[in-house]
Amino acid sequence: MSDSTQLRRAVLSSYLGSVIEYYDFLLYATASAVVFNQVFFSTLDPVVGTVAAFGTLATGYLARPLGGVIFGHFGDRLGRKRMLVLTMSLMGVASVLIGLLPGYAQIGAAAPILLIVLRVAQGVAVGGEWGGAVLMSAEHATSRRGLWASFTNAGAPSGMVLSTLALAGAAAISGEQDFVEWGWRIPFLLSIVLLGVGLFVRARVDETPVFRSSEPPARSPLMEVLRHQPRNLLLAIGTGFGAFVAQGTLTVFVISYAVGVGFERQTVLNALTLSSVGAVAGVIGYSALSDKVGRRPVVLAGAIAMGVWGFVLFPLIDTGSALLLGVAVIVGQAVVHPAMYGPLAALYSEMFATRSRYTGASLGYQIAGIGAGIAPVAFASVLGATGSVVGVSVAIAAGCLLTVGCILATAETAHGDLTGHDVRRRTPAR
Repeated sequence: MSDSTQLRRAVLSSYLGSVIEYYDFLLYATASAVVFNQVFFSTLDPVVGTVAAFGTLATGYLARPLGGVIFGHFGDRLGRKRMLVLTMSLMGVASVLIGLLPGYAQIGAAAPILLIVLRVAQGVAVGGEWGGAVLMSAEHATSRRGLWASFTNAGAPSGMVLSTLALAGAAAISGEQDFVEWGWRIPFLLSIVLLGVGLFVRARVDETPVFRSSEPPARSPLMEVLRHQPRNLLLAIGTGFGAFVAQGTLTVFVISYAVGVGFERQTVLNALTLSSVGAVAGVIGYSALSDKVGRRPVVLAGAIAMGVWGFVLFPLIDTGSALLLGVAVIVGQAVVHPAMYGPLAALYSEMFATRSRYTGASLGYQIAGIGAGIAPVAFASVLGATGSVVGVSVAIAAGCLLTVGCILATAETAHGDLTGHDVRRRTPAR
């Protein structure tokens, strides 16, 4: 079978796998913003219940590095493909079980406890999925790694579109009261269909040629990263952290905030859906651009723009105008954020040696991803305590400043190859 055919299959598999994983993972995020406080934390004050719902959301992000270590270890030793089948299956089963989980009114405190357990399973699954999916595309590609690897990152906003549409459709079918009682469960149960499609496509992809031609690591991949590439790991974490804080704000916190200031839930979800559609094009476009001008300039420009936009975002929402709400969310998520997020797929792949790449890329990405989990919790707490979102804008800017510093200290990797083992000796481009 030709290399081009396998590349196309690898990219399609990575994209669909990412869509499915993030459909399930972000479906939970959206549900936590609009309904979980009523279903699983119904005895709490509404503000406290929202913070608690976001807290369960955060557990999934905290579990992601664990998934990166576990699946990265075996992915670097046994191969990318085997681990990707396992991660997809784990995510699908966990999501269906969330859809079947009784609420607090039925089983009391056991409901939120089981919810947290299933959310941890989701986090472990997506923690192992991203690294393997990115490498399946990047290691099959012989050129334009930024473009081909970006389809994995494009799966995140695509999954957000599907999850938001699924929740909106369920709300339309069931009505307000029935949506809280049972309607929200429908999108979670539909995960079983997506799982079947994803596994079928993934089974048709071969292991990557870069992995097949590499030598097994002398020690565990995690120790290889910690001993020989700690600087790259820290830079990967710092570079992605600001992007994830912004992502958590734009996709989760903004929903709760906009509803709180008077917008209809459906209006907010519509804006989020449109922005997510635009984000798919933005991620792919900026990543393709990074193949030509380098990863560093694109991520740097995106981080600076996002730091500024954080101060524009909430005043636009506070106007009460649906049009300006759309502008705030769409510009933030579809125009600005993809520049600092899209090229990360290729960048992280290029920062680590082959037989520790799954572990290193996954760990860097998933630890940085904790920012998306803690941001809504922290920001909801700040808003509840102060009634102001100025601190939120400052926190977004601080995260972007960290990204700026780390990307400036990171070597330009766009024009190297993935078969070398000298990544530890790379120095920042001048």
